[in-house]
Order: sequence, then C-alpha cells, then structure tokens
Amino acid sequence: MTTQDERSIARDRMRFIKNSQSSNLCYLGILFDVFYFVNIYKSDVGTYYYTFKIGASIVYNLIFLLVAFLASEGVKNYKKEFSYILFVIGALQFARIFIIPTQAHSATTLVNDVAVSVMGDGQFFRVVAYLAISGAVLIAAGLINLRKCNALEEHLKSIGETA
Repeated sequence: MTTQDERSIARDRMRFIKNSQSSNLCYLGILFDVFYFVNIYKSDVGTYYYTFKIGASIVYNLIFLLVAFLASEGVKNYKKEFSYILFVIGALQFARIFIIPTQAHSATTLVNDVAVSVMGDGQFFRVVAYLAISGAVLIAAGLINLRKCNALEEHLKSIGETA
C-alpha cells in the first residue's frame, strides 16, 4: 500500500471518528485555567483582591470555561468555526497576563499596618505559566482542528460528497 493510499484511508476515517486531539487540548487549556483560577483566588492579601476587577475576572473565567468546553465539543465534530473561537480565547489568555498577575506582582498592600507584596515572584511566574500554557494549547487545538477540517473537506470533495 502506498503512502497516498494510507493518507486517503486516514482522511476517510475522519468521517467516522471524533477529533479527540483538539478536544483533549481544549480540556488541557481548561485545566490550566482552573489552576490559574484557584491560585489567584485562594490568595488572601488584605483587601487587595476585593475589587470590581476581581469580580469581573471571576465572571470572565466562568464564561471562558463555558466557551472553552463548548469549543471542545465543536472541534470533536470537525466544526471549523470553533477554531476561530479557540484562537480568540487563546489570545485572551495571553492578554490576561497583563491584567491581574502583572498588576498584583508590582503592588503592595497593608496588612496589620505592615506593607506586604500582593503577589510574590513564585506565584507570579506560576500564574503566568498557567495562562501561557492555557493560551498555547487552545491556539494549538484551533490550528489542529483547522488543518483537519480542511483535509476532511478536501477529501469529501474528492469523493463527491458535501461537507
């Protein structure tokens, strides 16, 4: 059997199997977002985290989790539009690095009349890594899904079926 035949068989199988690779990467992105979520919101440094910005961040996080899960279900079925959603939420994960983590890392607050750092270096690098990994795997999931969707569309056209 030639490599062309093997490639054709692999593409034909895509009609019947789920895109688990992209879906699993979405779950991994959700997992690292949860690590970020827990790490930030378990911090108790005076009243620094009791602001409207944190409330908005919590609401955004819930919406993110819902959209990422919906996208994971969409990419399972080779839906191309979910790749673009993954690109957007992946990029937003990188943008979030510059909101709470960066601002909290450079801030101090008073606790019992003593100035303390809101976020130490260790926690800062950890939450930045969580957001960066989450964003990277979501973008990777979108790219993989886009590539597989295009391959499946091309294969369906070659055998005379419509997508």
